[in-house]
Amino acid sequence: MRPDSKAEHDQAATSANVSVNVSAEVPLMAYYEAIERASADMLEAARSGNWDQVVKIEGACVLLISQLKFASRESTLSAQESRIKQRIMQRILLNDAQIRNLAEPWLVDLDHVLQGRPVTLH
Repeated sequence: MRPDSKAEHDQAATSANVSVNVSAEVPLMAYYEAIERASADMLEAARSGNWDQVVKIEGACVLLISQLKFASRESTLSAQESRIKQRIMQRILLNDAQIRNLAEPWLVDLDHVLQGRPVTLH
C-alpha cells in the first residue's frame, strides 16, 4: 500500500526503524540516499540474522521507491547528481547481493558450480 501523505510515508518507514526525512520539497538525491541507508541497514540486520527486521526495512524501501518515482515526475537530476546516483545504486546492488547470499547460501554454491569450482556438501 502506497502512503498518500508524507506523514503516512514517515510513519510506515519509522515502523521499520528506518530514518527517513524526505518530502516533495527535498531533492531527489535525498530519496536515493535514504534508500541506500535502508539497504545498509538491511544488510546489517541480515548479517545479525534478524530477518524480521530485514523484511520491515524492505517494506520501508518499497515505500521510498514509490515516493521516489512520484517525486521524479516533478524534477530531474543534474549531471553530477546522476553520477552520484550511479555510485549509490551500485552500492545498493552490492548490499542486495550480499543479503541474497546470506538469505540463500546455496546461491554461492551454485555460483561455484557455474564457475567450475568444487562445492563442499554440508
